[in-house]
Amino acid sequence: MQYSKLVDAEGQPIPLASFGRSMGGEIASWKTSPKLTDESYLPIKGDADSKAEDLIQNHGIASGSVQTHVDNIVGHQFRLNAKPLYQRLGISHEDARLWGKDTEAAFLEYSEDTRCYIDAEERRTFTMLIRDAVRGHLTTGEVMAAAEWINHDGSPYRTAIKMISPHRVCNPNGAMDTTSLRGGVRLNKYGAAKAYCVRQANDNNFGFSLGLGGTWKEIKVYKPWGRKQFIHIFDPNGDSNCRGTTGFISVLSRLKMLDKYQGVRLQNAIINAMYAATIETELDADTAFQIIGGDTNGSKKLLDYMGTVEAYHSSANITMNGVKIPHLMPGEKFKLNAPGNVDNGFAAFEKSILRYVAAGLNISYEQLAKDYSQVSYSSARASLMNEWRYFLGRRAIIAARYASEIYQLWLEEAINLNIIKLPRKAQFNYYEARAAWSRASWIGAGRLAIDGVKEVKEALLRIEGGLSTYEKELSIMGEDYQEIFEQQVRETEERRAAGLPPPSWASAEQFAPTEGQDNGNTASAN
Repeated sequence: MQYSKLVDAEGQPIPLASFGRSMGGEIASWKTSPKLTDESYLPIKGDADSKAEDLIQNHGIASGSVQTHVDNIVGHQFRLNAKPLYQRLGISHEDARLWGKDTEAAFLEYSEDTRCYIDAEERRTFTMLIRDAVRGHLTTGEVMAAAEWINHDGSPYRTAIKMISPHRVCNPNGAMDTTSLRGGVRLNKYGAAKAYCVRQANDNNFGFSLGLGGTWKEIKVYKPWGRKQFIHIFDPNGDSNCRGTTGFISVLSRLKMLDKYQGVRLQNAIINAMYAATIETELDADTAFQIIGGDTNGSKKLLDYMGTVEAYHSSANITMNGVKIPHLMPGEKFKLNAPGNVDNGFAAFEKSILRYVAAGLNISYEQLAKDYSQVSYSSARASLMNEWRYFLGRRAIIAARYASEIYQLWLEEAINLNIIKLPRKAQFNYYEARAAWSRASWIGAGRLAIDGVKEVKEALLRIEGGLSTYEKELSIMGEDYQEIFEQQVRETEERRAAGLPPPSWASAEQFAPTEGQDNGNTASAN
């Protein structure tokens, strides 16, 4: 095996020892060692995750950033768009479309039922499960859940999802990590997860402890026939990575120090505002020494002196707002306290820290700080497009994958119950082509529109130019194109029945004519 060599300007090899010095010496003392991801992160995972949870609970910026992720990735409803691979299944496109519509309706009925049977705890609807998953993934870097089989009165389905805290998945009895068991995950020789060791809850004094008991249950990932038992969603990083990493790992220290700094600055501002004036006294050294306890009678003299001052000021009726000139004791002087500069560069320093945190959390400073005072349309749109790519990636990797895992579990049961019937001409049953039958896309939150008129016109131009479709453009807005088309047909028929003219979408230009190009001026967000 040959290795590359570093050479100088004359082509001579550079000794490795001089590499750090050639960079100015800044990294010469920077000692590192190559490690796999799990070896680097697993020893600190519990501590890092708990610190992230504490920040999200107690720090407004951290809490707001999590909510921003949830609202942009999931939104108010996470909807199924069933897309079976009809070519693979041997059915027509029309059969696939009709089967998909029936499946979507049946899944919506169960998943968004207010009785929340889809949640083993009966607290969350399907959308709430997905929102909780995105929130948990940003906090701990992973989503964990178990597929339960629960009989519910009034529902034909038994599939239910039990959310599992990643804190509960760990090696039994604190055992050391090995090649086949790391972070509570039992692995095969290729690094694939085969089972998870879940620590059970503590039944005794649950509210007065960590809630973790001393027993573990090992849950296999799959049933013998292939049904998923344990769901684990995270974004793997490198070779043999079996656990996720909190999204706050790179900004934990700065967020915590910013929290302390803000608290100290606030206390300082309050203290400066508490005292508008003070009365100062000048004592000679011997008297001061005696008052503070320089001799055996120091404490008594201090009390006597303070009593004398208090009695004098009470009888003198000293006021500040009454315009009266106060009479002070000998050696005293009256001093007004002018408030200092409370900011003193704090705002600029805080903004620089928040920009760093925003970069670490992959959102814009404006979204993180909710500060849109110095942003133009062009810069806001560029920032929004960059964020949208990130949110779409998180939606596909985390939210949509978790949703698809739940959908597959439900679809298997619905087909076995004959509630969802496969087309007659299908060449494969569900178990023979599980991925083809359960293929789906998911509609979440729509993209924020900075200027709605401009962006709608842009979408229409893409459709008219053959560069996009109504399905894609409406999904960007967080809408299902089939629902929109069906509603438009109903409204058109109702308008005709009422004697009203049909709507003219082509006349939008006369109501909202195209304006001039953005000149880069600051724009306020509505």
